[in-house]
Amino acid sequence: MANIHKFIQGGEYYVIDVNSGTVHLIDELVYDILEDDKLRSLEDTIELLKAKYKEEDIKEAYSEIEQLVGKDILYSKDLYKEAAAKNDKTPSFIKALCLNIAHDCNLRCKYCFADEGEYKGERKLMSPEVGKKAIDFVIEKSGPRKNIEVDLFGGEPLMAFDSVKEIVEYAKKQEKIHNKNIRFTMTTNATLLNDDIMKYLDENMGNIVLSIDGRKEVNDKVRVRVDGSGSFDSILPKIKKMVEMRDKSKQYYARGTFTRENTDFFEDIKFMADEGFDEISVEPVVLPKENPLSLREEDLPTIFEQYDKLYDEMIKRNKEGNSFKFYHFNIDLNGGPCVYKRISGCGAGHEYVAITPDGDIYPCHQFVGNEAFKMGNLSNSNDIKENIGNEFKAAHIYNKPECMKCWARFYCSGGCQANNYNFNGDMKIPYSLGCKMQKKRIECAIALKAKIMQN
Repeated sequence: MANIHKFIQGGEYYVIDVNSGTVHLIDELVYDILEDDKLRSLEDTIELLKAKYKEEDIKEAYSEIEQLVGKDILYSKDLYKEAAAKNDKTPSFIKALCLNIAHDCNLRCKYCFADEGEYKGERKLMSPEVGKKAIDFVIEKSGPRKNIEVDLFGGEPLMAFDSVKEIVEYAKKQEKIHNKNIRFTMTTNATLLNDDIMKYLDENMGNIVLSIDGRKEVNDKVRVRVDGSGSFDSILPKIKKMVEMRDKSKQYYARGTFTRENTDFFEDIKFMADEGFDEISVEPVVLPKENPLSLREEDLPTIFEQYDKLYDEMIKRNKEGNSFKFYHFNIDLNGGPCVYKRISGCGAGHEYVAITPDGDIYPCHQFVGNEAFKMGNLSNSNDIKENIGNEFKAAHIYNKPECMKCWARFYCSGGCQANNYNFNGDMKIPYSLGCKMQKKRIECAIALKAKIMQN
């Protein structure tokens, strides 16, 4: 089991204490002394390194390491195993809802996980009645939780904009009655944005995720209309206008996806930053191996190089005073997520569910259409298959043998359950390619945060 993890980023040496989350900026000598599982004896360390370093320097560095071990911030003990065991037995309360407002879309993106909006079924929009039942459902199932997140999702949710407005207004009334705080977000392809819609979204959405894949030639290869034409020229000015309306207290993301067609995705991130977006997310596509757009093992060196370039660019821009945020490089070195999120991730199936236009309930939007994971329907919200939620709840890192060997386990929380299942047929076996990319991003994120804190 990895108890520490050491890495080099930007020519500097880092070590992470896995269990405590403590990050140390170190020199090359300390880097060479440290081993992932445990500290060697002083005698063995001297014997191993005496050709490279003076013995007195080795002894001094070793003594400093022993002090950190004594303070339990290097090779520290596991703090969370008991918490995981206790949490398995505690009741679950839903705090987040993915409302699949539209099982339909006016684009035909070539990498769409949702079967170009259909979710393996018929094209359909959510009625206001189903949306209101979903709000009632999440309020009821939230128990003592005050804060609730509702993501308006699709397909393209703005195809049902009238329903969106009715559902949001209903939620505003219900949150006052039940003493809840309901925060709405929306993910949109931006094609249907106009002045009235933008004003409404700005006023009512806590976060808006605006989809664009970067450069025109990249976007227009994959984010296409029904007739095969590209969407870039239409959506870029609308997204820029939407972003300009958001003041600093309101969140948004310009969100893209990179595929095998643009493994030079650093150029797309740079393009988006140059267009004035300061909240950017560009995520790796997840597709079956046989899909020509899917990422492969042999793409990893190029992908890692892009993350290194992004790290360097973000350091440079921070010094120049024109920094931007990159979603996958966001990390909190002073505590980070709560204990349960560290071991369990997004909470799919027990803290978070997705609801379809027909009112069907699934553990998350990526399981929609898979009947084996259908938990129930809003027409009978008391008849929910709790065994499915319990299965997801138990799929935390302590029940994932591969994760327990990995240094990144408290950062990725065992990875996406849907990706694990779709690639391996088992939520407890991590999606290997995704793990490798995630670990590289975590290293870059930690080094970036540490570097900025030094300046």
